[in-house]
Amino acid sequence: MSSETSRPTAETSRPAATRRQVLAGSGAAIATVAFTGAFSELFAGTAAARGHGGYGPLVPDPDGLLDLPKGFRYRVLSREGDQLRSGEGPVPSNHDGMAAFAGRHGHVRLVRNHENRVTAKLQVPIVEGLTYDPMGKGGCTALELDGRNNVLGERVAIAGTAVNCAGGRTPWNTWLTCEETEDRAGTNGYTKDHGFIFEVDGADPHRTGAVPLTAMGRFQHEAIAIDPKNGTVYETEDAFEKPFGLFYRFLPDKPLGGTGSLRAGGRLEAMRVPGVPDLSVVQETGTSIEGIEWVPVPDPLAAGTPIRFQDFGPKGITHAQKLEGCYWGGSSVYFVSSFAHSAEGAAADHYGQVWRYEPKRRRLTLVIVFGPGTDVQLPGESPDNITLAPDGGLMVCEDGGGAQHVFGLTRRGEVYAMARGRQNIGTPQKPEWGEFAGVTFAPDGGTMFVNCYTPGTTFAVTGPWR
Repeated sequence: MSSETSRPTAETSRPAATRRQVLAGSGAAIATVAFTGAFSELFAGTAAARGHGGYGPLVPDPDGLLDLPKGFRYRVLSREGDQLRSGEGPVPSNHDGMAAFAGRHGHVRLVRNHENRVTAKLQVPIVEGLTYDPMGKGGCTALELDGRNNVLGERVAIAGTAVNCAGGRTPWNTWLTCEETEDRAGTNGYTKDHGFIFEVDGADPHRTGAVPLTAMGRFQHEAIAIDPKNGTVYETEDAFEKPFGLFYRFLPDKPLGGTGSLRAGGRLEAMRVPGVPDLSVVQETGTSIEGIEWVPVPDPLAAGTPIRFQDFGPKGITHAQKLEGCYWGGSSVYFVSSFAHSAEGAAADHYGQVWRYEPKRRRLTLVIVFGPGTDVQLPGESPDNITLAPDGGLMVCEDGGGAQHVFGLTRRGEVYAMARGRQNIGTPQKPEWGEFAGVTFAPDGGTMFVNCYTPGTTFAVTGPWR
């Protein structure tokens, strides 16, 4: 059952300012970026941003779930183990990527991923006509809300997939859900190959069914973003081991063709950054690289060899550890490298990068580098899912050590904590921190929706949004 909690009036003594530190050349200086319009220009520097943006200090939640700034409220829309309104079974585990769509009569429709492996506690219920592989425990559920964020319906949108991590929305208002696995049929009990993207219509799931978009590649997918002018799909790969993942683009044969058009096929290419085999070696914010190349993927289905191991010619290809969130803004695509650890095979270390690629100029720019400073309990490491905020800034989900946050980046370059998860399955002295995922806003910008990964929980956050 949905519940709503008012924010207390007392303010925490914890510092409001977060500590974002550039890891190269600036010591303890805080990374500052400034954007105009829809992130059309970048200005980088090292001036401190000490709480001048954002909404103020986070107020401890007496219910031990979600700390928010004063004046904000949350409502728990759905939690794993509760019964789906459709009666199809319990709400599945591991809430991850998500998007919000406008529905009829002012309603909002959420489509939510469940990153379930074979060991998942609660699988996405098997539903006839919506199931790809009966042995897959992942998939998506869809929630329908009224204008006050009351849950009117909740149902299975696709089932029988595996490790549905993130994805992205299409210009025609469907959701592309991504499998973050390369398991073949016969592995872990699966009856079909996995590692695909699937299209999901949250309004009418049977319209899209459970059909893999095979031309878009078989690899450890994370997220996608679509150029709304020409239909190019950008894809991130979150490969766990070296060689790490690639950044891809898919050129569809039927660009912007509407629901089902991506099944018509297209061409998959991988990004080559001249002279840069590993993106982690670029550490100075504002660095731009011209002449980005796109190389055809030899075998998109990875029938014999995973794509990142394939032969891209004597110039090779560009890898990056933990390629995760992906978002289109203005005339550019933004993507996240959550971290890089040289001890795990990366060329250099960082605590998180946000990159911007401008297709028209074939230019790649390092927008910001994150770092936790001296206390990993503070926000500032391992950025993951990202989305555009109503004020033109970014909201970023954190997936790292210690306390987990949703943090914002204003258009003036100030970084602030928006939410802190305190799942109350722990003790007040030692709370259990759950990764945030799937941050997205209602079409009218009045509600931020976000998931806590475990225990799977979907929140609606309202308040004095700017």
